[in-house]
Amino acid sequence: METESEPYVRLATLRQLHRVVAELNTARSLADTLQTVVDGIVLGLGYELACVNLVRPDGDLVVAAFAGDPAAEALITGRVGSRASWERRLTMGENWDGLRFIPHTEGWVLVEDDVPQWHTEGPDPRFEDEWHPEDRLYAPMYASGGELLGVVSVDRPRNGRRPGAWGREALQMYAFQAAIAISNARLRANMQRALVRLEREQQALRASEESFRQAFEYAPSGMAIAEMGGDQHGRLLRTNDALCRLLGRPASVLRRYSFSDLVHPEDIGTLLRTSAEGGRAELRLGRRDGTYVWVSLRNSVVADAADGPRFLLTHVEDIEERKRHELQLAHRASHDSLTGLPNSAELRSRLGARLCRRPQSVRATAVEALDAAFETRPAAEGTAIPGEHSGYGEHGGHGFRPDGFPEPFEFPGGMAGGSAAVGPYDHHVHTVAPATDIDDGTKGLAVLFCDLDGFKSINDRFGHHTGDAVLIEVARRLTTGVRDGDTVARLGGDEFVVLADGLGAADAADLAVRLRNAIIPPIRVDGRAVRVGASFGIGWASCGMSADEVLRSADQRMYIEKRSRSKAHRRAG
Repeated sequence: METESEPYVRLATLRQLHRVVAELNTARSLADTLQTVVDGIVLGLGYELACVNLVRPDGDLVVAAFAGDPAAEALITGRVGSRASWERRLTMGENWDGLRFIPHTEGWVLVEDDVPQWHTEGPDPRFEDEWHPEDRLYAPMYASGGELLGVVSVDRPRNGRRPGAWGREALQMYAFQAAIAISNARLRANMQRALVRLEREQQALRASEESFRQAFEYAPSGMAIAEMGGDQHGRLLRTNDALCRLLGRPASVLRRYSFSDLVHPEDIGTLLRTSAEGGRAELRLGRRDGTYVWVSLRNSVVADAADGPRFLLTHVEDIEERKRHELQLAHRASHDSLTGLPNSAELRSRLGARLCRRPQSVRATAVEALDAAFETRPAAEGTAIPGEHSGYGEHGGHGFRPDGFPEPFEFPGGMAGGSAAVGPYDHHVHTVAPATDIDDGTKGLAVLFCDLDGFKSINDRFGHHTGDAVLIEVARRLTTGVRDGDTVARLGGDEFVVLADGLGAADAADLAVRLRNAIIPPIRVDGRAVRVGASFGIGWASCGMSADEVLRSADQRMYIEKRSRSKAHRRAG
C-alpha cells in the first residue's frame, strides 16, 4: 500500500515544494523571506515544526523565524546559540547527504549546550523508523562561496516517521533554495541600506553645500575661492558680496584677476611668501578707484571631492581701521606731538641708519676706487647683487641691527681702515664730511643744529600758549625751507635739527642763512606780533661717528656761532 502510494506522495510534495519555492523569491524583506522558509516547510514538506537559525555577524546563530507552534515560537524566537555549540551539532550524529540527524539516543550529550530547543520527552519508539520527540534533524544552508548562512531545524513529521530517501532529498533541495533566497534577500537588504545611506549622505552633502554657500555668500567679511596648480593658479573663481563691496568690483570682474594682480606692489613679496595651507598675511589690495585697503588674508585648502581638484579658500578681513590706528601710534612714538616733526629718537634712528663704525678709507688712486666698485658690484645704491659676497650682517640690510645702530666689526690685526679685505661695510655707501669749511667739492650729510634766540622771554611774557604757537610756526617755516627728502626734527624745547644730504660746505652755509632769514619775520599770535631769532651750528656726519657724536658736534658749533654774535643782533639774525 505504502509502496504504491509513494509516487503520488512524491508528486504532491514536489508540487507543494514548487509553490513554496516560488513564494521564497517574492518576499520583500529578509524577515519575510525567513518566515516564508519555515512556513514552506510546514505547508509543503510535512513537518509540524520548523525553525531557521540565522548566522549573525559575530558568528553565533539566532532563532530568526519559527512556524508550527505559537507557544514554542514565543519561547525561543530571538534566542542565540553559540557558534561552537552549533559546530559541534553539525559534526556529530548521522550524515544524510548533507543533512545532519541526531537520534534521541545521542541527544543526552546536547543537554548542556546553549542551542535553543523545544524538544520534549516521550516514549521509546515502537518500530525502527518511528520519530522520537528528542530526535533532531538539521539542514545547513550555505552561500555560493561555502559560507554558512544558517541552519534549518525541523521536528514532528506528520506521518510520525523519520524521512526516507525522497523526504531527505526534498528537505535538502529546499534548504538549497532557501539559502539562495536568503542570500538574495540579504543582498537586497544591504543594497537598500546602502541606498538609504547614500541618500542620507547626499542629503547631508546638499545641506552642507547649502550651508557653505550661505556662509560664503553672506559672510560679513570677504571670501574668495581660487584655483590651485596649473596655468591658472591663483585665479579667482568665486567671490562673495562682502569682498566685492570691499574692493568696489563686481564678481564678474574679479574673476579676471588673482590676488597677485590686486596686491600693492610693495606687498607682493608678502603675498608670495604666504603659504596656501593655514597661511596668514597682512597686505594692501587695490580698489577700483585706485586706492588701497589694508586686509588680513587667511588661507586654507579645500577639495571638491575625496580625490578631486583642490582649491584655495581665502578669508579677507578689512583691517584698515586697525592699521590706521597702528600707524598713528607709530607716528606718535616717533614724532613730536606739538609740531608733528620727527622727535629726538626718530632723528637718531635716521642719522644712525646712515652711519657705520668703520671710518671711510680714502683710496689712493682712481684705479683702486674702480677696483673697490667691482668688489661689491652694486645693483642699486646701498644694495649688493644677490649671490655675491656682500658681507650682509645677520639681520640683513646694510649691516645694521634692527635698532638702526651698526653691527660691531673688528678688522684683521686691529686695523681701523686701510686696504683690508672685503668686510661687512664694503657694500655700504660711506658717509663722508668735507675736509674744511672751504668748499672742496665733497658732498656730505650736513647736520644743522638750530636754537631759537629770544624764545624764553616770549614764554615768560605771554605764556606757553603763545610759545607753542611760535614753535609750530617755526617748524612750518623750517619744513618749507628745506628740500624734499631732508629731515627737520625737534629735539625738544626750542631746539631743532635739520639733516640735509648731498651738500657741500658752501651749500650748508647758504641753507643755514636761508632758514635763519625764514625764522626772523614776525609771528602773529592772538593779535600780537612776536619775533624770535635763530642760531645755527653746522656739523657733518661721517662713518666712524655715532649719532650722538654728530649731534654734539653740531651743537657745539651752534654755541660758538651764538657767542660770536652780540645779544642784540641774535634776534635780528
